Amino acid sequence: MKHADAVFDALGDPTRRAVLALVGRRGPLTASELAGHLPVTRQAVMKHLDTLRAAGLVTSERDGRAVRYALRSAPLDDAAAWMASVGDAWDRRLADLSRRARTWKR
Repeated sequence: MKHADAVFDALGDPTRRAVLALVGRRGPLTASELAGHLPVTRQAVMKHLDTLRAAGLVTSERDGRAVRYALRSAPLDDAAAWMASVGDAWDRRLADLSRRARTWKR
């Protein structure tokens, strides 16, 4: 669960979500390219990329003098599966509560 914590922490920031969305839509991008699409500096983008990389959400690869960042979807899939399992558990609990309430009213 510790890895999931890092994913949810990383996704908790709107700028990091924007960075991740751009990388996912436009393919491998440099920090400078990302900063050109966001209202933050290149240095701020780098800090966000470091957090996303630590959570396993992006990878980096050197391309000459530039470093390009690409999306890793597996951690997102894992987080979505966890949320779905929690949602399923709540759905079962609420359905059981609803059945009990209907039985009680009779």
